[in-house]
This record gives sequence, structure tokens and C-alpha cells, in this order.
Amino acid sequence: MIRVQRSLLLLTVCGLALSAAAGARAQDASEMFVRLQRLEGQVRELSGRVEQLQFENRRLQDQTRKFQEDVEFRFQELGGKGGSSPAPQRPPQKRSDAFDPSTQAGQPGAPRPLGQSPSNLAAADPDATGGIAIIDESGPDTRPDAPLDLSSVGRQASAPPARERMSVAATTTDDPRTQYETAVSLLQRKEYEGAEMGFRQFLQSHPRDRLVPDATYLLGESYLSRGRYREAAEQYLKVTTEYGKSSRAPAGMVKLAVSLNALGARDQACATLAEVGRKYPQADANVRQNVARERARVKCS
Repeated sequence: MIRVQRSLLLLTVCGLALSAAAGARAQDASEMFVRLQRLEGQVRELSGRVEQLQFENRRLQDQTRKFQEDVEFRFQELGGKGGSSPAPQRPPQKRSDAFDPSTQAGQPGAPRPLGQSPSNLAAADPDATGGIAIIDESGPDTRPDAPLDLSSVGRQASAPPARERMSVAATTTDDPRTQYETAVSLLQRKEYEGAEMGFRQFLQSHPRDRLVPDATYLLGESYLSRGRYREAAEQYLKVTTEYGKSSRAPAGMVKLAVSLNALGARDQACATLAEVGRKYPQADANVRQNVARERARVKCS
């Protein structure tokens, strides 16, 4: 009897232990299920963000490609104008009653030596004027067939210059650093046309110089300061694509967004601003502040 009671007691203890273990396992399983559900939700959220970023990236790439194609097409169109030589034209047939100065040198309308007035012609050859008396009056001869008078060239008083300007042609040298600094000086003095000429000369003369990205960016600044947003966007786009690893590239992408927004392409401007942080995560604080300010100004979502 005692042995039976011990067995029953042992079975009861085992049952309690098993039930406790089963309860613990059930609780662990429920916690694990909750955790899995939470992780699945986070994964879905992250996947959605990744898909959204990929979509925006593809859209920005398509817009950039279309913009580049448009720019290249316009350059080709501009380069093609005037390139072909005009078709040869047949010489007009000469009328039999037309005046021929080679055979009628003494008649009115025939060419005369430069500086020889009609009065001199009359004195040298009375028949050269067709018998018409020529009165020599003082003062310049304003008739259409009057001889060219070079005596007064250079004597006219020149108008005083409105403001002293630095001449790019006068300061042009073969030294790339000097050309670049001259153009920068003009830009700082807000002489934007002279700065544009200086930067273009520098880029044409020294296309492989290490200052080319800076010159391209500052050329865009000269356009942007004058409200020529399309030309400015072309230069900023060149900085971000051809010189994407230069120090000017992050700021160039911000200015590209500014130019696009000025052209009315607000969505492209917002997409460009969103791309700055992804493409240049190590951009300095000034660039990040400019991105935030432009996003607020453009009212990007």
C-alpha cells in the first residue's frame, strides 16, 4: 500500500513538472511569436522604404539622362547651324545695256581712287564728271558716293567709361593659375560677363588642369547670378557627373536643384536635393544646411 502511494505521489509530481514545463514552453512560444510578428512588420517597413528609395533613384537617373540628352541635342543643334556651305549659285547673266565701269571708266559712277574728290577729277579730266560743274564747299562731303575721309578718325572724343573694368584679353597669359585667379577676381567684383569669358578661356586652354572642376562650378555661378538658369544648370550638371568626386560636386548638386526649381522643374529639384545625402553622405555641415534650407524653400515633401 505504501509502495502504491509513493508511486502515485511520484506520478503527481512528474505531472506537475511536465505541466509547468509545458506552460513555460507555451509562454516562450507566444513571446517568440510576438517577436516574429514585430520583426516581420519592421522588415516590411524597411522593404517599403528601400523600394521607395530605389524608385526615386531610378526616377532621378531618368530625369538626369533626359536632361543630358536635351543638353547634347541643343549643343549639336547649335553646332550644326552654319556648318554646311551654301549651294553654289549661278552667276547672273549680264544685261547688254548695263553699265560696265571697266569699259566706261570716265563716266559718272565709275570707281575712283581713294581720297580723290570730284573737284580733283574735274580738274584732271573735265569729261570725268559728265560736264557737270562741281562746287567745292568747305566741310565734309556727305553724299553717298563721297570719298572716304580718314582725316578725322581717332580725333573724336571718347565717352568717359562708366566704371573701370579689368580686361580679360589684356591679362590673358599661358599660366593656368593666373587665368583662373583673374576670372575669380572678376566674379568677386560682380563682373559676370568678364568672369564668364575668363573661365571659358581657362577651360578651353587647360582642359586637364586640376582646377577644371572649380572653374566649371564658378562658371555656373556667373550664369546663376545673371538669371541664366539653363546655362547654370548645364555647368552644375557637368560638375556632378563628370567631376562627381571633386570637392565642388556636393555644392554643385545643390545649385543644380536651385537652377531646376528656377526653371519650374520643382519635382526634379526636390529629387536632386534628396539625392545629395545619398550620394554624398560625408558632405560638410554647410552643404547639409543648404539642402535643408532649399527643401524648406521649395516645400519638398
